Amino acid sequence: MKGRNVEGARRPESYDLAVIGSGAAAFAAAIAATRLGLAVVMVERGVVGGTCVNVGCVPSKALLAAAESRHQATEHRFAGISTHAGPTRFGELLAAKDALVQQMRTDKYVDLAAEQGWEIVAGTGRFTKGPALEVSLPGGGSRRIEAAQYLVATGASPRVPPVEGLEESGYLTSTTAMELDHLPESLLVIGGSYIGLEQAQLFSRLGTKVTIVESMERLAAAEEPEVDQTLRQVLADEGVTVLTGTTVTKVERSGSGLVATLGTAKESGPLRTAQASRTPGTPEASRTLTASEVLVATGLRPSSEGLGLDAVGVETGGRGEVVVDDQLRTANGRIWGAGDVTGHPQFVYVAAAQGALVVDNAFGGMSRALDYSNLPRVMFTSPNVAAVGLTDAQAQAEGIDCECRVLALEHLPRAIVNRDERGFVKVVAERATGRVLGVTVVAHNAGESILSAVYAIRAEMTVEDLASTWAPYLTMAEGIKLAAQTFTRDVAKLSCCAA
Repeated sequence: MKGRNVEGARRPESYDLAVIGSGAAAFAAAIAATRLGLAVVMVERGVVGGTCVNVGCVPSKALLAAAESRHQATEHRFAGISTHAGPTRFGELLAAKDALVQQMRTDKYVDLAAEQGWEIVAGTGRFTKGPALEVSLPGGGSRRIEAAQYLVATGASPRVPPVEGLEESGYLTSTTAMELDHLPESLLVIGGSYIGLEQAQLFSRLGTKVTIVESMERLAAAEEPEVDQTLRQVLADEGVTVLTGTTVTKVERSGSGLVATLGTAKESGPLRTAQASRTPGTPEASRTLTASEVLVATGLRPSSEGLGLDAVGVETGGRGEVVVDDQLRTANGRIWGAGDVTGHPQFVYVAAAQGALVVDNAFGGMSRALDYSNLPRVMFTSPNVAAVGLTDAQAQAEGIDCECRVLALEHLPRAIVNRDERGFVKVVAERATGRVLGVTVVAHNAGESILSAVYAIRAEMTVEDLASTWAPYLTMAEGIKLAAQTFTRDVAKLSCCAA
């Protein structure tokens, strides 16, 4: 129960659960705890709501939707603003995005906490021996909070590589890019995975000239190689330059722009999105590229600094992640971790599931652990990239004898009707049993279609099961069934709605 002051004397405030952070993991835990009638307090040093609603999923996907409608050259309206007008309306798009974020933050976080009955303390929490939390308040002073159990759910922040001159020259991250008040004329994106590709296509479609620099030889290198091949062509068609096998070694400001020194580049797409030059007689590795802004999208690092974890025996890993066991308990039996700060897959639905799991284990006497083998992952480029389970390479690395089939979208009726055959469906299966191990879909609304593959992998279905299961006709999801059918037949020789 929450403590009381006696005769004006300051004493610790006591709760059942004290949470540091206010994002998806924190709120899922708080909601689960209040349902059990437990006393909860939440400590937040920044803006309530965490990454997703403030600077991640919500604002980026709202702007991606606007960029998509502009790209399609329609009069689709985003929050009452025509996106067909072009990049001069960028400020209005950002204002509409900010209004949406504010509304969702209020409705789904601030007001929800008030309705459920837990306090959100604005301040910086740090563990002290006990364990207890010493919270430094913005206006000065502090509060000492004690609880039966504690949850660290402080999320993650953009990771910035150690590039010479980058700090001094200034750069954007996926967070600050959502706060711009103008549209950059040109943009160099460092990083060619989920965040970098989404942001690159977003700004390109709004009118910015974009170049992507990726150190790996493939875009989205953790996914199937066909993803790289498809996205390269899509981006090239949209005028985006892609440089893979490349690192940025130095950044310096020159006038109103930035000059980046690049390593050896492997190019794809028209190099017209930014100016690149090489001093005569020097090797390719010394080439430079200029742009108005540089966006760093090289991943996220767990936000565990300054929490005083050492004082209470909580360990952190090499990336700063809070080390937890499969039940999400730290080395201190009363302290738990959930969400991006633990180094687990950085998806909002993972964070939420982990937050609820902590309450079950800490207060319900359970020993729950999450199964990530059927965890879906979605990149909101256009077309979407969605996948679940193992890739071909991952299955082989695990010593599994597997076989794969790839269905080009030219064989999917819905794609033909949409007049957009960019993409594919790939199924990875165990050779001996036919059990589905992984599915990748690159297509319009692939994020919606992948759910059926999630269920298939969780149910340990075979490709024969998938091939003979009902699928609604003239949908993108039908592509997964057709891809399964390619293991035993030539779908090019089927009629458009043949089973």
